Amino acid sequence: MKGTPAPFFADVAGGPDGGCAYWVTTQDDVRIRVGVWTHEKAAKGTILMFPGRTEYIEKYGDFAREMQDRGYSTLAIDWRGQGLADRLLPNRSLGHVGEFTDYQWDVAAALRLAQHLELPEPWHLVGHSMGGAIGLRAVMDGTPAVSCCFTGPMWGIYMSPAMRPASFFMTTFGPFLGLGTTKVPTTPDSGYVLESAFEDNTLTTDPQMFKMMQEQLQAHPDLTLGGPTIRWLSQGVAECNRLSRRPSPDLPCITFLGTNERIVDVPAIHKRMEIWPRGVLELIEGGEHEVIMEAPAIRIGVFDRMAVFFDKHGHTATAGAAL
Repeated sequence: MKGTPAPFFADVAGGPDGGCAYWVTTQDDVRIRVGVWTHEKAAKGTILMFPGRTEYIEKYGDFAREMQDRGYSTLAIDWRGQGLADRLLPNRSLGHVGEFTDYQWDVAAALRLAQHLELPEPWHLVGHSMGGAIGLRAVMDGTPAVSCCFTGPMWGIYMSPAMRPASFFMTTFGPFLGLGTTKVPTTPDSGYVLESAFEDNTLTTDPQMFKMMQEQLQAHPDLTLGGPTIRWLSQGVAECNRLSRRPSPDLPCITFLGTNERIVDVPAIHKRMEIWPRGVLELIEGGEHEVIMEAPAIRIGVFDRMAVFFDKHGHTATAGAAL
């Protein structure tokens, strides 16, 4: 799949030189956007970056720069329904999906582009938040990655005890009552970072990274996404339940989890990593949901640990292929 040039907001991405984006169309006829940062000095392999809900390619410019400095190219995806990819409802502020497994069509289209561009191999998958659920299914189903890494993965959705009865009703009966395209109550009308103050936000303890997220959306409002629909929530819960019943793949995995995680279900992450044959769970003291957008002392340490992990398993995979 060749792809055609797509808009790329280098003015806010903050990534390394040479970043660009492509339109690709999935097999179910949805147009998504795929971002690529590659360079001759980033030839150790490629990171397949699977972002979270509401996110977009440019948010991972800093990640791509850090990975390039450590020898890796990066590919990132605007999932259907967010970023500049096709929005699925007339009200583009609503985060929606038909079936959660539809995101696998996006994965397949992005991988075809990666193959066409001959991005450096081996490939390593990184999944953040919702991208952690999409990525977990992808590696379970055989996506050609030699290792995987997750940050704050959505292997369960955190709900306060007070919200659980209402959530159960919404996710169980809402779609059948014609409420599937209704926004989940109490969720933002526009982007979370635009409606929230830095103080006690659930994403990062670093004011500069929080400001960066705000400025990106202020400069390019088309990237903004509000709260999820009841259909998205119902599908997300169902997917987490389905994945929880499947065994972990025999693939090297490292997962980073902030000790102040308040968005995804922490026990589900511990449970999954306890049964991952070649899995390691690293707790990030004081970290919020987005550990790779945390304070410098935290995020640089995470980048270094990722690179060591990818170096080790990329070398092992290359050696194995040569035998």
